[in-house]
Amino acid sequence: MSRGGRGPRQPGGGRQQAGPKHGHRQASRRSTRHAEMRAQRASKGDGQNLEELGHAGHSSFEARPLRGIAPQDDGAKAAAFSAGVQTVTVTADESGMRVDRFFEARFPGLSFSHIQRIIRKGEVRVNGKRTQPKNRLEAGQRLRIPPLKIEAPPPRDDAPQAQKDRAFIKSITLYEDADVLVLNKPMGLAVQGGTGTTQHLDGMLGALRGPRADDQRPRLVHRLDKDTAGCLLVAKTRFAASALAKTFRSRAARKIYWALVVGVPKPKQGRISTYLAKQEVEEDSYMRIARHGEKNAVHAVTYYAVVETAAQQLAWLSLKPVTGRTHQLRAHMAHIEHPIVGDPKYFNKENWQLPGGMQNKLHLLARRIAVPHPRGGRIDVSAPLPPHMQQSWNLLGFDAGRYDPIEEAPEEE
Repeated sequence: MSRGGRGPRQPGGGRQQAGPKHGHRQASRRSTRHAEMRAQRASKGDGQNLEELGHAGHSSFEARPLRGIAPQDDGAKAAAFSAGVQTVTVTADESGMRVDRFFEARFPGLSFSHIQRIIRKGEVRVNGKRTQPKNRLEAGQRLRIPPLKIEAPPPRDDAPQAQKDRAFIKSITLYEDADVLVLNKPMGLAVQGGTGTTQHLDGMLGALRGPRADDQRPRLVHRLDKDTAGCLLVAKTRFAASALAKTFRSRAARKIYWALVVGVPKPKQGRISTYLAKQEVEEDSYMRIARHGEKNAVHAVTYYAVVETAAQQLAWLSLKPVTGRTHQLRAHMAHIEHPIVGDPKYFNKENWQLPGGMQNKLHLLARRIAVPHPRGGRIDVSAPLPPHMQQSWNLLGFDAGRYDPIEEAPEEE
């Protein structure tokens, strides 16, 4: 395996090309950005440690054990699809929910992209004012809902597709009770719909809705990237959705990820703290490292620990995100020059040789999630390695039952 030169192609292997956002031979706009990144790194010096990456912090952690129709108020009753403007009141159970997730819960037939569009265009108002998808609602607030020119979803039936969806969800269920589901999301399956995405988990959840008109539809509590496998938490009731939303907002949810990266980070346990901002490139987007105070930049913190290494060329990392930013772990690993193997967007090693026997897929697993249960107690669920990662673990001789040092990482920033 060669990190710098091309070297011979190994049987069953192949070269992993740098992602489209980091390749040296891409269009000039990308080359320019890559040069800027090198300049930034150079300005910080070769001796930079993780404490200096983006934001001051400890470089390691100490181990310790409708129109023409008058507005209407439906209160707590589920809002019906309509061709007219509606005004609804936020209930106590909905307090703390994000605006976009409020729409997902009340109008399960609306697509995610449509919800985002009507909010950003200012067609949705909270107490008469414009709002944003991520803003949190409070009980008693009044929402203006614009005309929704779609029909309400029909009640659940036993159509073959619904049966298939229910069977599939059952097959990937790691934990279930009356309020909560934890699913083992497969790598390559989208969590939500979007442009060109027709099959996604959020759409399949509709098959779990009961036959009665007042039966509630399960809803997502958080999200995973399409190519990330592992634990995905789903609320089966509005009560659970509200409680779990507050849990995530207060950072009481504990999430641990496993990744296979190029090289071995030093120190072997550390903290990465940067600011991230979304960068649009034609029809694609990615998260880039940003400066403090930069417009739309958000703070992101990740703890990591090296679990095991393979010839100092690859490392199994356990990752604990304190914040939950889009692509946070992938961007952070690329930032410290230890990108995740198989990452099509952030991989930044030119001519790196993929070892024979490994699949060129994203090696990132949402390994474990531990959260307070909405009705008391605690949910603590782990997901097994997906097939492509298990194949790599077998090849490298890694033991998935090995002690995970990230357990000792701090709970908060």
